[in-house]
Amino acid sequence: MREFVRRVTDATPPGRDRALDALRALAILGVVLGHWLVTALVADSGTLRVESPLGHLPELTPVSWAFQTLAVFFFVGGHVAARGHAAARARGESNSRWIAARLGRFFRPVVPLLAVWAVASTVMLGSGVPWQTLHTLGKLVLSPLWFLLVLAALTAATPLVARVHPLWPLAVVLHVDVIRFGLDGPDPLGWLNLPAGWLVPYCLGALLARRPPLAPATAWTLLLGGAATTALLVAFAGYPGSMVGVPGAPVSNLNPPTLAAVTFGLAQCGAAVLLLGPLRRALRRPVAWAAVAALNLGAMTVFLWHQTAMIAVTAGGLLTADRLGHPPLTGLHTVPDGHDWVLARLGWLPLFAAALLVCAAAFHTYERTTRTARTLSGRPGTHRETRHA
Repeated sequence: MREFVRRVTDATPPGRDRALDALRALAILGVVLGHWLVTALVADSGTLRVESPLGHLPELTPVSWAFQTLAVFFFVGGHVAARGHAAARARGESNSRWIAARLGRFFRPVVPLLAVWAVASTVMLGSGVPWQTLHTLGKLVLSPLWFLLVLAALTAATPLVARVHPLWPLAVVLHVDVIRFGLDGPDPLGWLNLPAGWLVPYCLGALLARRPPLAPATAWTLLLGGAATTALLVAFAGYPGSMVGVPGAPVSNLNPPTLAAVTFGLAQCGAAVLLLGPLRRALRRPVAWAAVAALNLGAMTVFLWHQTAMIAVTAGGLLTADRLGHPPLTGLHTVPDGHDWVLARLGWLPLFAAALLVCAAAFHTYERTTRTARTLSGRPGTHRETRHA
């Protein structure tokens, strides 16, 4: 461990903003834990279906406020992309080459996921697994890809949108919701908010990449103003209180993003800016930085495989219970309609994490570049390669 910490420290460029990496790590952990806590695979008459404890226990709605951290991820993505694009242009690198390199980092880890699930789906179909179960599992596995596609599209558009003020996409979201909800407009119109809603934190991050740091007062205004606006929208404008989708709910704040999700994201961005200073101080410690760096090196792998890890534990528990003649296991296969389910689910989280570690160990190499792998494995490389990693 000491050797790994030393290699990570040596491989870190002096000017790297470690706090941004910490924010990305926190956002990834929020998404993973959020999905594990609010997604229940219920065994019912030989099939599996998805339910959410938020649909049965509305008092758990604040859980979605803590773990719906996508805005922070887009905020960091916009900041890093804007800085990276500016540096590439300063080196004389073309836009197309920079975009191709960035998109390659996004989609390289997707290939093994699709390959594994293509084989697994074929085996399950051949084994007589009901189509409804296969559809449920496939939807869970592939649903995170929508986020990746949106992030990839915004990254590819960075040369065009890096200087767009976040108020412009915010205005689009506002008008779409007014037409959709206030004037009874068509629901498909809401999908305009899919790029516009996430452009708000993305453009905010890009804006801060080319300007002096936000004053604490401005960050507090974002945090408190965004939170107050979200509360007013939920209390008086009919928006759902949950910041994630709930199966069976007539409106989702996330699919597509609503004005409430965007204002909530602005509050999160304000909190993220306020955390930058404390995180920078904390990450001066080599061990703390090594932990953050390790998660960032496999961030996309963790994001892509966390649902597979949950499915693997759920399927293994279901097969074991069937063979032993036990009823469905609470917190794993049962309807999430009581607090006993919540307590049991918390007990299953370490197994989900262990399964995810196995997936990460098997597939993280598809995410790391050759130079990064050589540096962290302790094999010699040039100083330039070490700094790049």
